Amino acid sequence: MTELNPERARRAIVEHTGRLAESAAAAGPDAAVPTAPEWTVTDLVAHVGQTQHWTAEIIERRVTDPADMPTDVPDLPGDPDRWPEWLAESAVRVASAFSDEALDAQIFNAAGDDRSGARFWLINVLNEAVVHGFDGAGAAHLLAAADLPEIDAGVAAELISHHLAMLTSPTWAMLRPESAQAIQGTGQTLRWLATDTGDGNGAWFVERRPDGATWERENRPADVTVTGPAGTLLLTLTRRVPLGAGGAGVGLGGAGLNGAGRGGVGVEGDAALARHWLDNTAHIAD
Repeated sequence: MTELNPERARRAIVEHTGRLAESAAAAGPDAAVPTAPEWTVTDLVAHVGQTQHWTAEIIERRVTDPADMPTDVPDLPGDPDRWPEWLAESAVRVASAFSDEALDAQIFNAAGDDRSGARFWLINVLNEAVVHGFDGAGAAHLLAAADLPEIDAGVAAELISHHLAMLTSPTWAMLRPESAQAIQGTGQTLRWLATDTGDGNGAWFVERRPDGATWERENRPADVTVTGPAGTLLLTLTRRVPLGAGGAGVGLGGAGLNGAGRGGVGVEGDAALARHWLDNTAHIAD
């Protein structure tokens, strides 16, 4: 798996967490989060800040055994005016925890892939900041239908790889067995193809096998191909942007199923296969 430059990832964590803080202030604590319907902005801010503190402790303590994971997290300040400072502190703490020495230390990797534990958690925290930053912008009504997601293509590409690594990991099969079973298959294939990475690494090939789904960063023909900017593909995979419904896609910019519009996605081939994948790979809370 191609890895994002750690310094770039650290900066992006702080940047996207800052965007969330700005959105939360604009939306207000009781605002609903359209892309996470069971949450308010208060829930969103608490989740991101507490996850960052929780992850920082994992890295700081060099946790190698899942049984030793942190059990306590700081409470969200009751005064929303303190949230920007609280989020800034959590972002800086977790970004700083990923020192060059920590990146190669022995730390538990929940995906069970070939990354070091710290490199796994670095991208996991970045994913939280980026995706929930988008959630916050939606809650604050800062995104119009034609807006392009403000997500760097290289960052988004790494987060797509991370997303697929988690969905096909033993941890996912243990925590979400119904999802892992649903994305098994008999050889059906999906290709996610980014239009803006410009480095030959913007393609992901997924195969649904009887013993589980597999993926590789490979550009091969598939039963269905979903094409669009890497940021929009990420938001589609994480169910923030709809693939489409009833035969007419409605991605960002009004994209239809047969072609990607400005910032939208296009789907060629078996669209029902892509929808089935998305319907069965949602996270419970986020």
